[in-house]
Amino acid sequence: MEVYLLRHGIAENGKPGSRDADRALTPEGKDKLRETIAVAGRAGLAPSLILTSPYQRAVETARIAAERLKYKAEPLVSDAFLPGSTPDQAWNEIRLHKDADQLLITGHEPLLGYLTAYLLGSPSIDVDFKKGAIVRVDLDRFGPHPRGTLKWMLTPKLAARDNL
Repeated sequence: MEVYLLRHGIAENGKPGSRDADRALTPEGKDKLRETIAVAGRAGLAPSLILTSPYQRAVETARIAAERLKYKAEPLVSDAFLPGSTPDQAWNEIRLHKDADQLLITGHEPLLGYLTAYLLGSPSIDVDFKKGAIVRVDLDRFGPHPRGTLKWMLTPKLAARDNL
């Protein structure tokens, strides 16, 4: 299985009295996401399933990815990808969908950095997961503890320079 982890794009600053979960993407965040996702699509991303955190900015990110990648279904929302979730919680959700060829997950830091290291079997690795960045990990093992191979990471800055 190819697992793609996509951090939400640039979001609005929090407003007094509003919930963090309700912050939306900015126009710049949406534009950069579209560009990064287009490059990822040219690199082979064509998800068979999209999962997302329930936070507004992650759901918006998942919907932009679905639109750009011509994914026909609505992304599935899961609390396993909330900012405070653990890699174990996320892994348990991923294992429920092990028949998917390509799984795209949209979420937040610090979870996505921790989850990347967890999927690689090296929890001590630090991953600098910029907003709107995407990483591909190919999973070789689906037991209680995963084992995967890092294939690539694409940041919005790199995507903006791309003519791949």
